[in-house]
Amino acid sequence: MNNTLTPDQFSSRHIGPREKDLELMLKTVKADSLDELIQQTIPENIRLDKPLELNEPQTEFEFLRNLRLIASKNKLYRNFIGLGYNPSVTPGVIMRNILENPGWYTQYTPYQAEISQGRLEALLNFQTMVSDITGLPIANASLLDEATAAAEAMLMCKGLRKGSKANAGTIFISDKCFPQTIEVVQTRAIPVGIKVVTGDHRKISLTDDIFAVLVQYPDSDGEIFDYTDFFSEAKKKNIFTIVSADIMSLLLLKAPSEFGADIAVGSTQRFGIPLGYGGPHAAYFATRDEYKRHIPGRIIGLTIDAQNNPAYRMALQTREQHIKREKATSNICTAQVLLAIMAGMYAVYHGPERLRLIAEKIHKIAKLTSDLLGEAGFAQANEQYFDTLKFVRPGEKINELKKSAEKAGVNFRYGRDFVGISINETTGIEDIQYIIGIFTGKKDETISCALLKEKLLKMNLDFPENISRNTDYLTHKVFHRYQSETEMMRYLKSLENKDLSLTGSMIPLGSCTMKLNSVSEMAGISWAEFGNIHPFAPVDQAEGYGIMICNLGKYLCEITGFSGISFQPNSGAQGEYAGLMVIRQYHLKRGDTHRNVVLIPASAHGTNPASAVMAGMKVVVTKCDDHGNIDMHDLRKNAELYKETLAGIMVTYPSTHGVFEESITDLCKIIHECGGQVYMDGANMNAQVGLTSPGKIGADVCHLNLHKTFCIPHGGGGPGVGPIAVAEHLKDFLPGHPIVNTGTRDSITAVSAATFGSAGILVISYAYICMMGSRGLTDATKYAILNANYVKDCLSGYYEVLYSGANNRVAHELIFDVRDFKRSAKIEVVDIAKRLMDYGFHAPTVSFPVPGTLMFEPTESESKEELDRFCSAMISIREEIAEIEKGDMSDTDNPLKNAPHTAVHVMSDDWNHEYSRERAAFPKDSLRKNKFWPSVARINDAYGDRNLVCSCVPEIE
Repeated sequence: MNNTLTPDQFSSRHIGPREKDLELMLKTVKADSLDELIQQTIPENIRLDKPLELNEPQTEFEFLRNLRLIASKNKLYRNFIGLGYNPSVTPGVIMRNILENPGWYTQYTPYQAEISQGRLEALLNFQTMVSDITGLPIANASLLDEATAAAEAMLMCKGLRKGSKANAGTIFISDKCFPQTIEVVQTRAIPVGIKVVTGDHRKISLTDDIFAVLVQYPDSDGEIFDYTDFFSEAKKKNIFTIVSADIMSLLLLKAPSEFGADIAVGSTQRFGIPLGYGGPHAAYFATRDEYKRHIPGRIIGLTIDAQNNPAYRMALQTREQHIKREKATSNICTAQVLLAIMAGMYAVYHGPERLRLIAEKIHKIAKLTSDLLGEAGFAQANEQYFDTLKFVRPGEKINELKKSAEKAGVNFRYGRDFVGISINETTGIEDIQYIIGIFTGKKDETISCALLKEKLLKMNLDFPENISRNTDYLTHKVFHRYQSETEMMRYLKSLENKDLSLTGSMIPLGSCTMKLNSVSEMAGISWAEFGNIHPFAPVDQAEGYGIMICNLGKYLCEITGFSGISFQPNSGAQGEYAGLMVIRQYHLKRGDTHRNVVLIPASAHGTNPASAVMAGMKVVVTKCDDHGNIDMHDLRKNAELYKETLAGIMVTYPSTHGVFEESITDLCKIIHECGGQVYMDGANMNAQVGLTSPGKIGADVCHLNLHKTFCIPHGGGGPGVGPIAVAEHLKDFLPGHPIVNTGTRDSITAVSAATFGSAGILVISYAYICMMGSRGLTDATKYAILNANYVKDCLSGYYEVLYSGANNRVAHELIFDVRDFKRSAKIEVVDIAKRLMDYGFHAPTVSFPVPGTLMFEPTESESKEELDRFCSAMISIREEIAEIEKGDMSDTDNPLKNAPHTAVHVMSDDWNHEYSRERAAFPKDSLRKNKFWPSVARINDAYGDRNLVCSCVPEIE
């Protein structure tokens, strides 16, 4: 009920069920009120006794007006800082049709390939782009950032060690790699026992203990080295070779494959992605074919469908590291899909010719700037460079130059004895004038634009042969066809139409929280004031970001019941890792160097044990009882057994089984008594906000999935944000950063490349909290729980719910047990998942956390009408199964086994099924008015793995 003077509260737009629906829904779940349902669901001893202390909710209009004021405090300087981040131009057709389009950003990870063909094709374009430009045959579908990709490369090489290198424990990193890359690699190396040696690659002695080397190309100061001889020497000694390469420079420079790289990593931010104060940006990772089963992250590949038509899918899923749990060498379970799609489409839109022209323009402006400053008496130190110039200057001269530059609204990179200038795609002739004027102090005597333009047009590329690119790239038709905006717009729309997103129906994936991503929440991400801030700009230029990040941090601390927070982790799994590293540092600081055992329940997500192993922990798995709860007897036994070495426990709450376990406070007490810390996985915070909290429960650290609970969209598999909130005694151990002064003397080193991770999308969660307020957030949690229990009771008698808590209640999600249908009708869980596509729905989570089951999560954003539509579909499918059980329909040729049905198949002259076309396509009358057609039939996974193709080929055109 609206008890304010504001007629248009945002919470009523965010929450799906209307007031008129509440009475009917409560009647279905047999509760007299919403509060009674919550009392029956959440244990009394952990419920909050007072409302969250947050500001009054703002309307959408009020919030956007206030956000403009905050944004105006960010200063838009001309940025020439570089260090892996450069201003770029996002083509309008990509900005409007992808970044600002819910048809793209509300999609989920493409586990259900039949309804994900659009983004799968877009990701294959990205992989092809990366493979072509690096010259390496296998590329994944993106990683979180360049530094993380380098760390993943190190860990992959560690896992590949054999023979004489089987026990080698050292990686050499060039001291000319980006500082943030060096530190993130060091962070990852130390807990798993890898020694990091840094230095000059020209002077390092490649000893027997070195298993991998990492260099930057061009290096952090801009110098271009030919690594052919260095890598050749490494190869002779069975040392893996890794290069972190600027993708824009590779359009002109020799490809990594040509100078002997085993792995190439880097950022694709330069391909049309805003700076965003550090992210999100899609990193790339490419390697040799022989390592395809070891590459971290996801790979998109080609296969065929049931009608033998070409189709796309996520390939080799069984080699995904998080599936290997405690045997994993990586905890990656997500990527930067939306940003990878944008970067790939940047290449599609420009094509190889325009891309090369962009790179040539960048280099020519850098060269002309170097020449002109040289004529003015400023010697440039780099012998060969692509875009970055280095001018050695005395310290006092640097300070004078910095003052002049900032007064003129310009940012350079400043070292102790040098000034760096990185030219970028946005740099124009006027910028050359600016730069020359700042250096010379003669801003009114600069060369005319006409003369500068004439000099640029006459300038030729003059890279030496040993570093010049002589190989073609982006030769596939997709990179040549869509260069007009009309064609590009239609291509993007054709891909979008192949995919099911929240624009078409609910996506009830358990443990994924696919809720509304409102227009007002998303508005700020495309504002220049947020998009064009360099992550290493002086902090006074990012005052707006500072205000927003500070306020958001306070809100999330209030929500979690904790005292400190770090936004640096840029995914949920990264949050897990960061949280465990904080716990590790806490024990080390106390002298408890032996505490390295982490207890993890058997029901935990695969990234939990993977993250623990990466943090140098030993995993001990504890049992669950017959009701799906943590077996407290077994937990206590293991806690006592490992009392002297216990570091902590990783626990999800409510549980992955969708239950508020009554014993959670006892669990925390046991762990603390045995000297450990409690890490709470925040995957299910959507059932906690405003009603309980990790702090109230007794946890010490918790990561939050802002891309779940706090409305950042999933983007088809990223971006995500996984900040960690900690109790008072852990605050000093939150991550620091090598460039921006954050953290304390006791902080763990950086876990991500940018200080605040994917800062550019924090505005979404900030908007959500500001517009919902305390009551709105709490109501959202209540309705999430109501919606789950409503669907549970609506489907009672049709499907068995595997686990429930006290009073037969579930939390915000539940598991439907469909395993008996395999015995009674030869119907498996995947058949139900595919048949739901014919009804216009994305399936709930398949076979997680229990094989052969469906985990359902509706979120609070879905209306009663949509929930009823889903229930109607599920009941109809159950009736189809009943027909098979009775023998009225074949157990091999039926709508479930053959699902999904494409329009082409249904309209084909070749229809040999025992059921009608109408039943296949329109099992419910409502589908005649609004039907989503899968673009391919059921995917043949085995064929795709046997015939692995992970880049564009002519056969699919």
